[in-house]
Amino acid sequence: MSTLDATRAELGLVVLYLNKAEARDKICRAIQYGSKFISNGQPGTAQDVDRSTTLARKVFRLLKWVNDLHGLISPPAKGTPLTLVLLGKNKERTDRIVRISLYCWMASSVCAGLVELGELKRLSKSMRKLARELRDTDKYENDQYKSKMKQSDERLLALVKAAMDVVVAVGLLQLSPKKITPRVTGAFGFVTSLISCYQQLPSRAPAIKVKA
Repeated sequence: MSTLDATRAELGLVVLYLNKAEARDKICRAIQYGSKFISNGQPGTAQDVDRSTTLARKVFRLLKWVNDLHGLISPPAKGTPLTLVLLGKNKERTDRIVRISLYCWMASSVCAGLVELGELKRLSKSMRKLARELRDTDKYENDQYKSKMKQSDERLLALVKAAMDVVVAVGLLQLSPKKITPRVTGAFGFVTSLISCYQQLPSRAPAIKVKA
């Protein structure tokens, strides 16, 4: 029964994970950038998958309020502001919104990276201080020190993701097309998607030790 219970617990975690809209979006994002890496900007099945997943993720990837424009692909309802209708029909303005949102995302990734750097520096200082206090004991057995180590690892992973997201944004904006090719963009985007999927994993319940 213990094996069956463990299997049920694992399936429960999978269901809990897939029920999160953010997790489904990150999985879709991994498919998108994986296809971009394979296609390298060349026509074919991989590029078609890239475009399809890009359209599917648009509601998540762009600015939150762009959701309101989704209804513009169908006849507008009565009372819909004319400005929204015209914006949806004007490809140039829509593309401009896309670029603005990508610039905002790039800026937020830079800021996130700076925040993580500051937090890592603060944690490092705190860990060194705690290590000095635990000189006569094994610091790796101390719960507080282990907690700070875990926080440090999480911050470092977030810093790596933020730095790679900046590269992805530069690639999508084609600010340096010779250096950051579609394949480079796809590779970095795929890795950051996997990191995001990992960060969305539900926390496991601590194992209960059974005395013999």
